[in-house]
Amino acid sequence: MASVAAALAIAFIAATLPTPLYAIYRRTFGFSEFTLTLIYAVYVLGNLAALFLVGRLSDQIGRRIAVLSAIGFGLASTVVYIVAAGTASLFAARVLSGFATGIASGAATAWIAELQFKQNEAAAAIIASAANLVGLAVGALAAGLLAQFAPWPLRLAWLLYLIMLGGIGLATLYPPETVEKPLTRLGDLSLRPRLGVPENIRLQFVSPAVTAFVIFALIGFYAALIPTLLSEVLNESSPVFSGLVVFELFAVAAVTVVLTGEVHSRGGMLGGLALLFPSLLLLAGAELARSAPVLIGAAAVAGITAGLGYRGSLEVVNQIAPPGRRGEMVSSYLIAVYAGNSLPVIGVGVVSAVAGLLVAHALFAVLIGALAAVALITGVRYAPTRNGFQCPRRGDSARPFAR
Repeated sequence: MASVAAALAIAFIAATLPTPLYAIYRRTFGFSEFTLTLIYAVYVLGNLAALFLVGRLSDQIGRRIAVLSAIGFGLASTVVYIVAAGTASLFAARVLSGFATGIASGAATAWIAELQFKQNEAAAAIIASAANLVGLAVGALAAGLLAQFAPWPLRLAWLLYLIMLGGIGLATLYPPETVEKPLTRLGDLSLRPRLGVPENIRLQFVSPAVTAFVIFALIGFYAALIPTLLSEVLNESSPVFSGLVVFELFAVAAVTVVLTGEVHSRGGMLGGLALLFPSLLLLAGAELARSAPVLIGAAAVAGITAGLGYRGSLEVVNQIAPPGRRGEMVSSYLIAVYAGNSLPVIGVGVVSAVAGLLVAHALFAVLIGALAAVALITGVRYAPTRNGFQCPRRGDSARPFAR
C-alpha cells in the first residue's frame, strides 16, 4: 500500500511542479497572462480524456497495469518539459501530464482502498488524499527552491522528476493485484465510457462532487494564479516565495487529513465547506490590503479547508460506491475534481483580461461561495451519518443508506 500511495504522490508532483516556473516560462517564451491561464487549465483536457477513455480500464485489466501506464505517460510528459523550446511544448506537456495523472488517480485510489485491511473506507481516503496533497506540496516547493538556487531552472527539476518516475515504476511491481481475474485479451476490453452514478445514490453523490469542485477551484487558484497575484499586486516575483505559499497550502492540507482521521466523512466534508467561506474572505483581504502576511494566513486556512473537504468527500464516495464499481465511481468523482481545478481558473483569466484582476477574483469568490452553499445544504440532507443511515426529512423514518 505504501508503494501505491507513493506512486499516487509522485504522479501529483507534476501538477504543481511548473507553478513556481510559470514566471520564468513567461519571460523565456514571451506569452501573455491569459496564455498562462490556458497552459495551466489545459491540464484538465488530459485528465478528462483519461477518465472518459480509460476510466474503467483498471477495473478490467487490473490496477498495476493501469498505474504503470500512467507512469509511462508521465515519463513522456517530463521529456517534453525537458526539451521544451516554446509555448506549444508547454501545452503538449501539460496535456500528457494531465492524462498520466488522470489514469493514476483513479486506479491508485481504488487500489489503495482495496489493499486496506477489510477495505476500510476511512483509512483508504486518508491515505489517498494525504498522498495526493503531499505530492502537490513537494512539487511546488522543490521547483521553487531549484529554480532560485540551482542551475538550469527550467530543466533540473524535471530531470530529477524523471528519475523519481523510473524508481516508482519499479516499486509498483511489488504490491499484489486486487482485481480478480483481470482481462488479458484485448478483444475482451470495453473502452466505452461509463462514468455515470447509479440512480439510487445520485442525490448522495451531489454533495461530495460539488465539494470536490469548489475545493479544487480554490486549490487551482493558488496553483495557477498566485504567481501573478504576488508579482502584480504584492510586487514579489521570487520563485521560492510563490513555491512556499503553494507548499504551505498543501502541507497544511496533508497534516489536516492525518490529524482529523477520526472525524467522520460527513463531518469532514461539511467542515471543509463551512471553512471555505473564511478562506475566500482572507484571500480577498490579502489582495485588497496588498499584504503578504494575510496571504500566508489565507493559505493556511485554505489548507485546512482543502484537507477536510477533500478527505471527507472522497471517503463519502468510497462509502456509497457499489461493489465492483469503485473505480468507475472514483473516476466520476475525479471529473468534478479536475473540472473545479481548471474551469474557474479559465474564467478568471477571461474576466481579468476584460475587467481586471480585482473584478475577476471577486466573481470567482462569489461563484465558489454559492456552489459551496449548495453542497453544504445537500450534504446536510443526504450525506451518510456515522451509523450508516441517511439523514431523514422531518417526519420520515430513517432509511438505510444506499450502498
